[in-house]
Amino acid sequence: MWQAPNPAASEFIPKGGPSTRMASVSQSSMPAFSTALFSHQSLGNATAAALAPGMSLSAGSSPLHSPKITPHTSPAPRRRSHTPNPANYMVPTSASAPGSDPAAQSSAHIIQKETVGGTTYFYTDTTPAPLAGMVFPTYHIYPPTAPHVAYMQPKANAPAFFMADELRQELINRHLITMAQIDQSENPGVPTEVDSYHSLFPLEPLPPPNRLQKASNFSYITSCYKAVNSKDDLPYCLRRIHGFRLVNTKCMVLVDMWKKIQHSNFVTLREVFTTKAFGDHSLVFAYDFHAGAETMFSRHFNDPSADSYFTKRKWGQHDGPLPRQHAGLLPESLIWAYIVQLSSALRTIHTAGLACRVMDPTKILITGKTRLRVNCVGILDVLTFDNSQTNPLALMAQYQQADLISLGKVVLALACNSLAGIQRENLQKAMELVSINYSSDLKNLILYLLTEQNRLRSVNDIMPMIGARFYTQLDASQMRNDVIEEDLAKEVQNGRLFRLLAKLGTINERPEFQKDPSWSETGDRYLLKLFRDHLFHQVTEAGTPWIDLSHIVSCLNKVTYRSLHINILFVVVIC
Repeated sequence: MWQAPNPAASEFIPKGGPSTRMASVSQSSMPAFSTALFSHQSLGNATAAALAPGMSLSAGSSPLHSPKITPHTSPAPRRRSHTPNPANYMVPTSASAPGSDPAAQSSAHIIQKETVGGTTYFYTDTTPAPLAGMVFPTYHIYPPTAPHVAYMQPKANAPAFFMADELRQELINRHLITMAQIDQSENPGVPTEVDSYHSLFPLEPLPPPNRLQKASNFSYITSCYKAVNSKDDLPYCLRRIHGFRLVNTKCMVLVDMWKKIQHSNFVTLREVFTTKAFGDHSLVFAYDFHAGAETMFSRHFNDPSADSYFTKRKWGQHDGPLPRQHAGLLPESLIWAYIVQLSSALRTIHTAGLACRVMDPTKILITGKTRLRVNCVGILDVLTFDNSQTNPLALMAQYQQADLISLGKVVLALACNSLAGIQRENLQKAMELVSINYSSDLKNLILYLLTEQNRLRSVNDIMPMIGARFYTQLDASQMRNDVIEEDLAKEVQNGRLFRLLAKLGTINERPEFQKDPSWSETGDRYLLKLFRDHLFHQVTEAGTPWIDLSHIVSCLNKVTYRSLHINILFVVVIC
């Protein structure tokens, strides 16, 4: 029959003798650890409450047995804290109430212990004790799903203790893309290093060396790479302009303006530099790298059959059926989600005195399901910079008006699900399609953006047309945040469980140290071995091996990695 160990035994008493800092913890007043160390502080006596949860008084951690390596400084202040008690944030404690006894208030303080570099430090935690009568779990548990997330009707087969498979796969894909590299021997045209960037990885098919045609947007041949900056070891996206010689640095004024602004709906420009690493004079723009992003063109306008409604037909051939929402056309809610994000990006850019100038489906990135980011900002400001202009911002008002027209074309193309709808000869037919399938607010917004007016327009003018749909998108964003936080809560204990398993795996089964008394499977090490067997060597009634994940997680949640040798006894008994 198992008996509770005697806390007055030698293995539980520091060999250095009781210190003045620990005078409040007497040997005679300490009850058995099975009732004191694992009970709530407010439910035990005053002396037991003075001992922090997880604090070990075994001889093995005594300062007398440290390797005599004294650190230069004491433990960092940010580490001098234990897990905050939730009761401290709900009600004031009696110890901190006005008029309370100072002696009782000082005795309620918790003595913390931490070992750094072989030296053990004791210090007093001034966190007020919780109100008497509150009971909290004595070990880590997994609470049920929050009600506001449970009522969102998640997938029936969603895992209960791990994040959703869809989110996990998306994150894994982003990690794979971020860490992707190329075989340098098969890609000799890609340099190993460009300025302070290395490990270049093409994000687009490289143009052939003898290519003569220019890119439709920038009038220059361009290529895109993922690279790692050697200064901060972070991945960036490099947009290279082939064969461009920068003769004047006055345009860097605009680049500095772009580097100062940051928004969640456009890719931030970090730096611009020239290089000869590619064998010619190239201009390189460095942007933030968003792994797994795809352009709006590749997601929504990559189907040639979608243009069939606008293509010319032979005489006598009748038009097919009109496209409808959810049957060839995008849902209106998705289009409004895009409008809110694009208009928000334009509003920030125009407020900074700049113009986007790249509002085009080939330059708008989509990450996840509906997250938009405008890419390649600032490139045209450098490529088309007029050195004769005394004021580099003189033409920004004109460019901002062009941004609104470009936004209208993007919205019309999304409503028609075809880039052919924004062509001049198809505008009337495209607007008829919008009138039949979508609301009048969307039609009026497109007409306002595409119609030229005598006065200067602002992106703020379309806010009344968006109306309450802005709050719909805000609500959807916050609900998405709640779901992701719930998935994060499922994984919050994984780091602690990994540290426990790493500690157990490091200590158990070390036959090469059998002659070393400190590593032999006796004493605490034998308890760890038994606990390992208790965790992983479960069998069925028939004696066959059985993997019980809930048993493993439940037992590990009852162990703290700072005091394995005490808590494991408690776990083995109650499990």
